[in-house]
Amino acid sequence: MSQDTLSDVLRTVRLRGAVFFYVSGGHDWAAESPASQDFAGAVMPGAEHVMQYHAIIDGHCWAAVIGEPPVKLGVGDIVLFPHGDAHVLSSAPGMRAEPSLAWFYEAKIDRLPIRIAYEGTSGPSLSPPATRGLATIACGFLSCDVRPFNPLIAALPRLLHLRAADGGGWITRFLQQTISESQANRPGSEAMLARMSEMLFVDAVRRYVEGLPPDGMGWLAGLRDRFVGRALALLHERPAEEWTIDELGRQVGLSRSALHERFVQFLGQPPMQYLAQWRMQIAAGLLRGSNANVATIAQEVGYDSEAAFARAFKRLVGQPPATWRRTQAEQT
Repeated sequence: MSQDTLSDVLRTVRLRGAVFFYVSGGHDWAAESPASQDFAGAVMPGAEHVMQYHAIIDGHCWAAVIGEPPVKLGVGDIVLFPHGDAHVLSSAPGMRAEPSLAWFYEAKIDRLPIRIAYEGTSGPSLSPPATRGLATIACGFLSCDVRPFNPLIAALPRLLHLRAADGGGWITRFLQQTISESQANRPGSEAMLARMSEMLFVDAVRRYVEGLPPDGMGWLAGLRDRFVGRALALLHERPAEEWTIDELGRQVGLSRSALHERFVQFLGQPPMQYLAQWRMQIAAGLLRGSNANVATIAQEVGYDSEAAFARAFKRLVGQPPATWRRTQAEQT
């Protein structure tokens, strides 16, 4: 697998961790979270896509995407919801609760960690529990861009379960450090927790890839493939180059037709279409994060003509580059 390609995507889609809170579950408890798009503005203003994760510090519980089979979580396990789905945590499988958005807006986000307690299914309390619960869970949020193009999120399952036993000690150390950082309230703790959340996500993705079956398909499986992985690495290393399918095939050691077929088999699209979409993702980052004019950005992502770049960008994003840049600036 090409780790550089994965790192390149993670950098370009602006992976960020933020907000940290503790959940304490009492007897016969359930906590239901709505889809992250319903509260993203409260926890990570301006984020395009928000994911939640939960790490079991003590006890055990069940987790499920609404409408899907639950998984049991034990001490040291972590569950992530890459697509931001509505989900439930509970003391027993099959339980539901009334989703609540109020506490997201009532909690003091600048005072970490936020501590909430669940007893039964009536909703959370923002005060610490009077007695030790049956489960203690550290929870957090991660955000990233999904537009114009993020091949990673679509390649991940709706629920990603990381078992402590499979983590080689990393999960245990992670939980110990998060507890220490959140309780100490030292300068820089919030930044430390955010970076640790990002590290957790990267580790989760790597472990998911390592566990894919040999006949797995999709972008992540493509990273492991000898030929597709090499082709992806080349496109990411030199996105502005005047690539052709013939030249790409020559460099990875396959014929034009064989590379096209193999690339489509894994990713569902031909190499040049993938390259065009990835160029637009790079361009979006430059439009958002630099003062370079559109013509300069067009050249940086491989377009000799500003007009051709503008047409390609509008076709994928729905707006011309200059208009999209203004819209992004107004939202930040």
